[in-house]
Amino acid sequence: MKILLAGDSTVANCPTHEYPMSGWGAQLPRHVYAWAAVHNFAKGGASTESFRAEGLWRQLLDTAAEGDLVLIQFGHNDQKKVHLAARTGYAANLRTMVADVRGRGAVPVLCTSVERRHFLDGPASDAVLEESLEDYPEVVREIALELQLPAVDLNAWTRALYVELGVGESKSLFCHFGPGEHAFWPAGLADNTHFSQRGAALVAEEVAAQLGRFGFGPDGPGSGDSATAGRPAAGRPAAGLTTAGRG
Repeated sequence: MKILLAGDSTVANCPTHEYPMSGWGAQLPRHVYAWAAVHNFAKGGASTESFRAEGLWRQLLDTAAEGDLVLIQFGHNDQKKVHLAARTGYAANLRTMVADVRGRGAVPVLCTSVERRHFLDGPASDAVLEESLEDYPEVVREIALELQLPAVDLNAWTRALYVELGVGESKSLFCHFGPGEHAFWPAGLADNTHFSQRGAALVAEEVAAQLGRFGFGPDGPGSGDSATAGRPAAGRPAAGLTTAGRG
């Protein structure tokens, strides 16, 4: 069985010169290798439109076989294009992707976009996290319900995680370097979109856990009927801080 990933840099395998920056897809194999081989097609800067235009979606579909899982997470870059607004171009592209995957006999799994770490100004003890993805996550939830798809709600989960860790500790989930601390960014870097190894590892662990709750994996029924396997979970998952560790 395979897990095929479509997404942007928050999912992708980052270039080695950007280490320790990492998309969560690069960390997923450690949690699922016993029952699924991960093929990561995600690319930095990708939107639902460019992913298809550049041929990455075709490559993914050509790799997909009956019963494979196809995880789809976009939004960060769609948000930058007027014609890819959440309820118009973005939604239409997601529906097309779902139909394409089902046409191959594979199982589409929608993922809401991981949140950016943008805390609003105010007391650290009462930190408020900006909803930087606007209505893109809600559209994914709506489409998942409409099309009876499993949905991994990473937006809700990462929001809860950042708030639980707080303004200071949540910084360790991302790539922050002072001047002279990283050879590729000698002037320093304060990146609140792209994960560090720790952040990517925690998100990947949650993705694997949610797939297990949907019944995928060695102890579950697998993909089953692509129309009914793994219904969206009700409510929002807890942050679950049991493991430490380009949009």
